[in-house]
Amino acid sequence: MTTNTKILLKTKCEGLPEESDFEKTEEEIIEPKEGQIKCESLYLSLDPYLRGKINGRHISGAIFPGELMTGEVISRVTSSADPAFKKGDLIISHSGWQSHPVINAADASKIIDLGIPISTYLGILGMPGLTAYAGLLRLAKPKEKDVVLVSAASGAVGSMVGQIAKIKNCYVVGIAGSDEKCSWVTKITSMDECINYKKENLTEKIKKYCPQGIDIYYDNVGAETLQAAMEQLAPYSRVILCGLMSQYNSDSMPAGPNPAWIIKARAIVKGMVVYDHEDMRVDFLSDVSKWIKEERIHYLEDITEGLANAPAAFSRLMRGLNTGKTIIKIND
Repeated sequence: MTTNTKILLKTKCEGLPEESDFEKTEEEIIEPKEGQIKCESLYLSLDPYLRGKINGRHISGAIFPGELMTGEVISRVTSSADPAFKKGDLIISHSGWQSHPVINAADASKIIDLGIPISTYLGILGMPGLTAYAGLLRLAKPKEKDVVLVSAASGAVGSMVGQIAKIKNCYVVGIAGSDEKCSWVTKITSMDECINYKKENLTEKIKKYCPQGIDIYYDNVGAETLQAAMEQLAPYSRVILCGLMSQYNSDSMPAGPNPAWIIKARAIVKGMVVYDHEDMRVDFLSDVSKWIKEERIHYLEDITEGLANAPAAFSRLMRGLNTGKTIIKIND
């Protein structure tokens, strides 16, 4: 391979992203300078928050037309000019949508072999997993027999929230967007119930499955789903605001939910930003790897082959057509 393939943002997306909003370029692979490493990208993570970056409304900054699409990547070191890394090391970094990046060694972390497929470091053992683990255990503080409702329950974050809540002996109801996703949520992850919001009346089903109210609502969506959950909050409930899938594809800010429901329930509402919880990573990796080996945690990966197919896969993701964690396999 003599060139580095890169995917750039071509135009700011209007509404749902299209393949035409991105463009592929090729450039010569450069050699690393002191303190840098040259890598071969293996797996690229695609995440909904990237749509927020394109809109310029994400906490981590913006992506502008002509710039490289960002993203978390698992790579293999092919050449090192830093003593901390050697050829063949497996690393994780935010090197973005490119095949053969040269990055600063300080921006890379070695992957610890836990006997689990390395692609999981972009999902249940990566940012989505830590988001679920810290958001539920540190912010929501589940108690035995708590009623937990989680939206996007078949996704990388939501499925982890639901499964960890079950490990903590909670009653868990998921919300997903198809019968197939709901079936996986209840039959494989063992959540107690799942609501197909595209076919069922969300407010009625939440009341049916949570008749005494919701103790913890873990929100990955916002908008009408958040409003429906808030109308069934139990006294002194905890609401964790994590994702905004409902508004990522919009250029305007939606109206917020009625705060009267928060006041009525005396609820605690907390915003979840994963970057605040890096101190939990060691415990997170220890616990989750153990639960995976014990088959108490299950996961789905939606893997697409080829970096050139990343725009199409991202477009599917933002339409809710993915199943599980969306990953691009770039090289073997």
